Amino acid sequence: MRMFNRYVPTLIAKHVYRLFTGRIYIDGRGNFDFHQGMVQAQSNADFEHYRTVKEINAEIRRLKEQH
Repeated sequence: MRMFNRYVPTLIAKHVYRLFTGRIYIDGRGNFDFHQGMVQAQSNADFEHYRTVKEINAEIRRLKEQH
């Protein structure tokens, strides 16, 4: 599990894109799982969680387009 002290979507997206599967923790936002190179929403997610997932996945898509 990688822990991020600040929410920086680009940095988090690079981590997820590189490792492909795992778990991350973002201070102030909570735990997130990622599979197949994309962050997944949890079953008990709130609006903030969904928004974070959407922002990170958008950055991952942008990274994929660049390569």
